[in-house]
Amino acid sequence: MRCLSPLKLATLVGLSVSFSLSYSLSLSTSFLPHPTKNGLLRVFSDGDSGPYKIAGDLLSILGSKEEAARVSKKEAKELRSCLKFLVPLCPREKEHDYDKLEGRRDLGQIKGWRDADEMVWWPPLPVMELARLAVESGGDPGAIHRTLNPTMIPVPDVEGCKKNHCELTRTDYGRRFINKELNLYIAFLFDTIVARGPSVGFNVSLNRYDLFHGHLFLATNTGRLGILFHAKEYPAYEKKVFPYNMGYCQKGSYVRYDESMNMRNILWLAPMPSNITRSPPKWSAPGTLVVLDAHPSGIIYGDLIPDYAKDARTIYEEYFGDIVVDVNYFNVGNVAAEEKLFIC
Repeated sequence: MRCLSPLKLATLVGLSVSFSLSYSLSLSTSFLPHPTKNGLLRVFSDGDSGPYKIAGDLLSILGSKEEAARVSKKEAKELRSCLKFLVPLCPREKEHDYDKLEGRRDLGQIKGWRDADEMVWWPPLPVMELARLAVESGGDPGAIHRTLNPTMIPVPDVEGCKKNHCELTRTDYGRRFINKELNLYIAFLFDTIVARGPSVGFNVSLNRYDLFHGHLFLATNTGRLGILFHAKEYPAYEKKVFPYNMGYCQKGSYVRYDESMNMRNILWLAPMPSNITRSPPKWSAPGTLVVLDAHPSGIIYGDLIPDYAKDARTIYEEYFGDIVVDVNYFNVGNVAAEEKLFIC
């Protein structure tokens, strides 16, 4: 079921309705307006508080040493206690010259976990170029939009959605990147989340009730490229455990509402360029793929999730920056990975 109401409506209704909105609107925030200041990038001062500041500080501790040093030790410790890395942290060194990185591999050359680790730290050249473009453009979503193929591809009937009158995307069509390796890399990220989830106690599946979408954003202040993935999107209705009716798309769900909901938000960050005027550019931080653990005693639950979304454990992508597109990866049978991707 499409939901087009602004997020703020959730604060005006009762708990059950606000809970439902907080879930279903995780699919729609990417097309809400995002005002900017100081040019294309939104810039928040040190006096800013609330979820936007916490999200910015989270990005900082996953950035360069200089960025991480700006976050207080107390807050940094609290944030790190809520991070469950699907790919180990790449040791921070001085700026990297990408053309000299030994870890670079093509997606077709991945043979084991170490290769996959390196593919997250230092992705293929087209992904690095997209990351550079994001920063070089000043965080302009239009720069990313222009890398998309204009061909509109009809969204298929995903696991019986049409029978249930369920619409998982905001449009009936999707697009893909012109560069095929970018499409394959996003598919790789979805597959890696599923494969690595059990290593941090998080079982997730690629299906229309669980993991099928993420929100690509350009970070506030820096323009760093990232994706916030949402898993456990439509838990099954259970009178005692999850007594919330979420509409057509919930019908038939077999996703249980349990403690694994704490880990439904997964963050990917592309490598961060530090000198975009140099060719090839230098890089101050590697890529990362991490689960944001929203357990009730942690800072993410307390300060990054609004009250109306705490049961849903939904972190909103707009807290991290300007939203560019939604990336959807559907379980549509035995087709090539690229053909499962629909960018809306």
